[in-house]
Order: sequence, then C-alpha cells, then structure tokens
Amino acid sequence: MLNSINLADIRSFVLIAQLGNFTKAAEALSVSRSHVSKQISNLESQMGVTLLIRTTRTLRLTPAGEQFFSQCETALNSIDQALIAALDDPESVKGVIRVNCVGGYLGEELIAMYVHEFMQQHSDIQVYLDFSSHRIDLIEDEFDVALRMGTLDDSGFIAKHLMDIEMVTLASSDYLTKFGEPLHPKELAKHRTLTGSVKKWSYQQRATGRVQDVNVEGQFVCKNGRALVQGAAMGNGIIRVPLMYCSELVERGQLVTLMPDWHIPSVPFSAIYHRDKYQPKRLRTFVDFIKSKFSD
Repeated sequence: MLNSINLADIRSFVLIAQLGNFTKAAEALSVSRSHVSKQISNLESQMGVTLLIRTTRTLRLTPAGEQFFSQCETALNSIDQALIAALDDPESVKGVIRVNCVGGYLGEELIAMYVHEFMQQHSDIQVYLDFSSHRIDLIEDEFDVALRMGTLDDSGFIAKHLMDIEMVTLASSDYLTKFGEPLHPKELAKHRTLTGSVKKWSYQQRATGRVQDVNVEGQFVCKNGRALVQGAAMGNGIIRVPLMYCSELVERGQLVTLMPDWHIPSVPFSAIYHRDKYQPKRLRTFVDFIKSKFSD
C-alpha cells in the first residue's frame, strides 16, 4: 500500500486541511476542484480510511484525518525546507521575495524606498510588494514576509521588531472652532471621527495610568492614512494616526494634538515571517536590511 500512495495526493490533502476548502486548495495548486476531490478519494481508498467528512456546507477532519494531517504537515514542511535549502545558493542573494505591507506613509514611502535600495544592492532580486491592509495569511496568500503594526498573537510566526510608532489624536483648528475640543476620550463619541479599520480607540491617563476605551463610529471610514490626514486637515473630523503620517502638518499648526492629559501607547511595527519555514538567504538578508534601516 505504501508504495502505491502518491505524494502529490498527500500534499493536496494537507493543503485542503490548512485552507479548509477544496476550491481554495485547487486554486493554490492551479488545478480543478474535481481533480483535488479525486485525489482525496484515491488517497482514502488506498489507505482504507475516511480522512475528511464533506457536506455541501462543511468540511472537517475525522480523528484519523487529524492524526494524519498533523504528522504529514510536519513531514512535508521538512521536505520543503530540504528542497529550498538544496536550491538556495549560499553565496548569493537572488530570487523572488513576496512582501505584504501596510500602506500609507510607512509602506508607500519608507518600505518602498528601502525595497528599491535593497534591489540596487542585489540586482538578481525580484520583489512583489503588496499594500493590501487586510489581515493576510502568509501561507494562503503566499507571502514570504509581512510588515505590520500591532502585537503578534500567533506563535506560528516570528515578529522581528523594527520600531515603535507614536500614535496621536488630531484635528484642525477650524474643526475645533466649529465643534469644540474634546478633553476626555469619552467625549469623542459626540464628535465627528475619521477612522480606518480600528473602531475602538484606547487611551491611558498620564497621571494615573488608567485605561479608557471608546468606540467610535466614523463619519468617514478609509484604510488609507493619507485620506484620513487629508480629511482632518480640511476640518472634516478627528483622526487617530501615527504621528509620522503628518508630523509636518502638526509642526505647522495645521493639525492640533488633542487631550494632553491622555496618551496612546506606542504600537510596535514588525517584520513577520514563518517560524518553521526554511529561510533562504535572500529573505534573511532582506529582513536584516530592513531592520538595519529602521535602526539607523
């Protein structure tokens, strides 16, 4: 039986278990859904066990499938690492690096500039740089590294800290003249706010350390920092953004920092990548280069 089982069928099974979906697995493998379905049927027939229970609405692993998946995922990861290690040239930095990053000033100005500098140093490198801001899956979306704000809560990944980002709450003088100035986070609920994906704004009182959360609705919602800063500068509402997005506007007085008795804890900015995945030299070199730029 062992000699007749196709390793490609096992790979398809592991991918289906990871993605939880036949269609997504088929798309990742660039084959039809019927092809992966046939692979699983062949695998189950040859093994004599049911690995997946499939209905029109759900897909779940059987106890045998869970055990098989756990061991096969580890084994295939080891095979992949061995293949990449064998193909990776230890003496040169070349190949493709797929990077996902937040947009706005951080991604479109800093990271884009650093990527171009890196490519100037390593002419055999090809970079795919994506600015989508949704919560990406490094496995499903096939990225090598993601550059993200916030804390890492998945032990399956490593976060290499790049910098702490100072957050501020701002409005224009015109807005404050028209609508008044909030002095306490609770008062934000009565104001016009311009928000990204975060609708719960957290603050810490400087004198006592007390934490205050406030839920904001957002008269304008956009995941692009430039659009939020533009709206605030025009007097359209209050924003909560990284200071680096608009430091010049603050220095010129076009935007005013609010609630001096309260501050927002700094947010870490990190390079995130797989813990278990073999790291080719091009990726290790890229991450070290990006970290060095922020250290400088």
